Order: sequence, then C-alpha cells, then structure tokens
Amino acid sequence: MIRREKKIQYDPSETFEEKVLEIGRVTKVVKGGKNLSFRSVAVVGNKNGLVGVGIGNAREVPDSIRKAIQDAKKNLIKVPLRRGTLPHEVTAKYKASVVKILPAAPGTGIIAGAASRAVLELAGVQNALSKSYRSRNKLNLARATIVALKSMKTPADFAKLRDKEVKEIIGKE
Repeated sequence: MIRREKKIQYDPSETFEEKVLEIGRVTKVVKGGKNLSFRSVAVVGNKNGLVGVGIGNAREVPDSIRKAIQDAKKNLIKVPLRRGTLPHEVTAKYKASVVKILPAAPGTGIIAGAASRAVLELAGVQNALSKSYRSRNKLNLARATIVALKSMKTPADFAKLRDKEVKEIIGKE
C-alpha cells in the first residue's frame, strides 16, 4: 500500500500533463442484474519532478478519467532528478509487481514498459532503464514505480547520513 505521507503543495495554476494508462470495464453483479461501470488509471506530472498516479470509477468513461486525474493530483510525489536522469539505481515492490529502475547515460532515452515509461516521462526523467518482474498489472507497475521514485535519495541525503559534505559524496563536479 502507498502510505499517504505529507501532501505536496502545488500551484493550481501550474500545468500538468496527463496520461491515461488504462480504462477497464467493471461489472458488479446485484440482485437486479449487472451494474456496468468503468475504472480508469491516470498519471499526471509537470515534467519537472512532480508526478502522481490515480484511479477513478464512474458509470461513464469521461467521468472516470476526470476522477482518476483528480486522484493523481492528490497523490503527487517529488522526484529527485540529476542531469536528466535518476541519482541511483532502485528496486521497489508494490503488491505482486516488482520494478527495477536504473539511471542511464545521456542520449539513452527511457527504456521501460508502458506503465513505468508514463510515470518516468511525466516525472521529467529523460534517460533511464527499467525492468519489471512478476505481475504485469499496469496499475501495480505504475504504483511500484512511484514507490521506487519515492524511495530515492539525493546526494544531500547521503551526505547527511554520513556526516559529510555533498562534494565529498559526489566527487569531482
């Protein structure tokens, strides 16, 4: 489960790009027959370090997409970026899905599956490698990617842990 920690405050005038990952038909069997509704999974991001994943359910597709986008904006996280890529390699698990994300050299682009690619692109990552293991469920893969990005540490975090300067951690720069 994704723990809801402190909320990221964003400027409402800030523009977010939105991507719908999945739209699925969901039926609930009740006494009078079947109730049909739609579930949408959406990713929003500003391509500058903020990204979120959300789910929306409604009887009609546009309403479910709108709800998913609202939910994604409520669950934004801050991603540490370094020269268009990630600071370090990380592996994360969400339910049955496991995602491994690695930084890549400039010019590599994003080499990842659809769910991880959408999250990484909207977070502003330009070069990264990703590999998914076990379950291929798009929602779980997107959330596993969010968990991975949330667990990333910046060089300043590592320096603080070791009581050193950032220059000592990074080396020459």
